[in-house]
Amino acid sequence: MHYTVNEVSKMSNVTIKTLHHYHKMGLLIPTEISDAGYRLYGTKALERLQQILFYRELEFSLEQIKQLLEGEPDRNQILAEQEKLLEARQQRLERILQTLRESKDGIRTDAQELFRGFESDEAWREALDAQRQHLKQAYDYDLDEAGPIDVPEMNEQAKEAMTFMAGMAESLRNGVKHHDEKIRQRIDSHLDFLNAHGHTITPTDFAAQTQFFLTDDFHLQMLEGQQTGLAYYFAAAAASFCIEHRQH
Repeated sequence: MHYTVNEVSKMSNVTIKTLHHYHKMGLLIPTEISDAGYRLYGTKALERLQQILFYRELEFSLEQIKQLLEGEPDRNQILAEQEKLLEARQQRLERILQTLRESKDGIRTDAQELFRGFESDEAWREALDAQRQHLKQAYDYDLDEAGPIDVPEMNEQAKEAMTFMAGMAESLRNGVKHHDEKIRQRIDSHLDFLNAHGHTITPTDFAAQTQFFLTDDFHLQMLEGQQTGLAYYFAAAAASFCIEHRQH
């Protein structure tokens, strides 16, 4: 039995335009072309499309998929390999999902556990994808150009950032003034950590960064989503810290 490109599109949820593109690049060749010029797909072609979609789910590029499927390799072998890859991805996503649920419910107390599941460069890139897209669209800055991600270092810095911002949010809720000595010490300790981990951030740089957060919708919403007024409190605290640092 043969299926038209329209029928294949409906059953696979792959657009007709994409199927045409797969044909053009030699990734998925129709079983035959009818006298009227219609693309027709048989069982083997549908099985190949399934393999393509499995690889796409694993985020392989089309060129990589084409290379993997060249030479008509054994279908069962491919499916077995894809099954292993998908299971590994599923397990990692389940760990991340469980971490998210437990963090949301306030279950975890061990800071190390807050990043269970972020065990690879790929996991961190997925976690940073929204920010990466925003920076690229709004400022034409490519976060990927920063190079490969040092996962242990990234986890450590993320724990520090989370602890620091949680402390700032708690101070705001408790009515601690932005220029209080506790806030000054907290910022001083945070900058010491950053500068000891490969950054060069002065109090002036830090204050400028917090002002940027007020003007950038993505970061403003991220901070305000954590605690209403946090972005403004954060900026005021950084400005006060910067002024005091200059006086000394």
